[in-house]
Amino acid sequence: MKQAIGIFGGTFDPVHYGHLRTAWELRSLLDLAELRFMPCAQPPLKAAARASGPQRVAMLEAAISRYDGFAVDQRELSREGPSYTVDTLRELRDELPDTPLCLIIGMDAWRSFTHWERWQDILDLSHIVVAHRPGNTLPQGELADIYQSRAAADADQLHSVLAGSIYIHEVTQLEISSSAIRNLITDGLGYEFLLPPEVGELISSSGCYLPE
Repeated sequence: MKQAIGIFGGTFDPVHYGHLRTAWELRSLLDLAELRFMPCAQPPLKAAARASGPQRVAMLEAAISRYDGFAVDQRELSREGPSYTVDTLRELRDELPDTPLCLIIGMDAWRSFTHWERWQDILDLSHIVVAHRPGNTLPQGELADIYQSRAAADADQLHSVLAGSIYIHEVTQLEISSSAIRNLITDGLGYEFLLPPEVGELISSSGCYLPE
């Protein structure tokens, strides 16, 4: 069995230090061979991205260019219809039959997990790593039962089986959001120290978040 890889999906509209810090911490702490940023085309449970797919890919590639072990996977941008995570994981499982997959999500996404398309199948295809920020409380009810039945005792378990475990790990809290950055741009305010300078340069040159 090969070393596990991480899958970090989202609109990344734009990518910012909150995304990058979480990705860096989890790749290091979980000893992932690679972490793939997976920008989605049509998020099923969120509003559509403001920036185009190619613009978001360019921002991601600029943001991770200096770091080893990060990559951008564009497959969801080339697929028609809603970007269902289960379809992406099924493709990856076919391509990587002997590699554990770790789907990285935030606590807000975990709270809505049972509303995802074919969510039960996701646990047959990958592990789930929930980035838990300090101060967050764990959901109760059905999600608590799912977690208790599949909780990973430690990160090593994510490498010993291909899929099926849930691992919740606390990460550094950075109160940054893509929507807040877009609002700052709309209001004519600066976004310095919220995202990498290379990403800021692409935002400025493209004008992708300026009012229409």
